[in-house]
Amino acid sequence: MCADAVGLARGSVDGVDPDHIGEHLDVVAEGERVVTHLFECLQPGYRGWRWAVTVARIPRSRHVTVCESALIPGPDALAAPPWVPWQDRLQPGDLGVGDILPTAPDDDRLMPGYVQSDDPAVDEVAWELGLGRPRVLSRQGRADAAERWYEGDNGPASAISAAAPATARCGGCGFYLQLAGAMRQVFGVCANAYAPDDGRVVSVDHGCGAHSEILVEPVAVVTELPTVYDDSEVDQVTVPKPAGSVDDGEEPAESYGHG
Repeated sequence: MCADAVGLARGSVDGVDPDHIGEHLDVVAEGERVVTHLFECLQPGYRGWRWAVTVARIPRSRHVTVCESALIPGPDALAAPPWVPWQDRLQPGDLGVGDILPTAPDDDRLMPGYVQSDDPAVDEVAWELGLGRPRVLSRQGRADAAERWYEGDNGPASAISAAAPATARCGGCGFYLQLAGAMRQVFGVCANAYAPDDGRVVSVDHGCGAHSEILVEPVAVVTELPTVYDDSEVDQVTVPKPAGSVDDGEEPAESYGHG
């Protein structure tokens, strides 16, 4: 009786345009005297979805009643991706101008710090050691940062580092500033204004073409020679006659037989 109550199930979909309820697709037994009728959903934007209407019958009764109706996705339904909490969706670089990113009290990257003393000299040294702040980086936080920096664009595997000379490593560069604490063993900050990594954390085996010890081979200097001939002026030069020459007035010119 519940399986035959197709008309009752179709009419129980309240508040829906009848044109958005398609043909009867299936009937699913949910339990004893409880079944669910599935109808095709023709509502725009819900491709592959189904209207589900559950009906039931009490023992020794000939009347079928409606339990509930709902819109559920089918096997090929166009559905939204699974919901992910915002703290899990957040990626590096998503924080914009004016955005606030609260840090969870139980963040594994941080650990409690220590309170400040009343001695200014002690407080100055304590601040350099990370003391006096409410929380400081934990071992896991330092490990996560080190892995992210080393495998990123400022590590040894980046394109600019691979293209640089093998000897042009940041650890031997005069512009390399080491970090404090345990990070100083592997990381520092580039201080070369002409390097693409200026002001960024780089690994000790990172490299680029702006290394301080890269020397350019000297180019031979070509000396410009002075002008030998000056064609802009004509100088009159007196050429002395060699011995045995005939003066123009002593003998007439010899005839060549042309006239």
